[in-house]
Amino acid sequence: MKQVIQVSCLAIAALVAMTVPAMAAESGIWFSGAFGAGIVILGAGYGIGKIGAAAVESIARQPEVAGNIQTAMIIAAALIEGATFFALIVCILRGQPFPVAG
Repeated sequence: MKQVIQVSCLAIAALVAMTVPAMAAESGIWFSGAFGAGIVILGAGYGIGKIGAAAVESIARQPEVAGNIQTAMIIAAALIEGATFFALIVCILRGQPFPVAG
């Protein structure tokens, strides 16, 4: 899993490095809130997936505490979704395109 995160970070860094010349060239590149919303959704999906996997593994190891684990999982997932919705609202409100290069 650590390798997947490293490769993902490297891919993002490469994407940013490739866009620097285009941003400097006043070519009219426009970013919007959709880019931020996509990143927010990816992060939330990853977080909720990790919570679900850990909960299922914990329930398999100790079935007698399944109710407590399930309650904790639902609370954690709700907190992640709340933060996700807040970030999506911010992205939607900021959805007006703005020039990257001045």
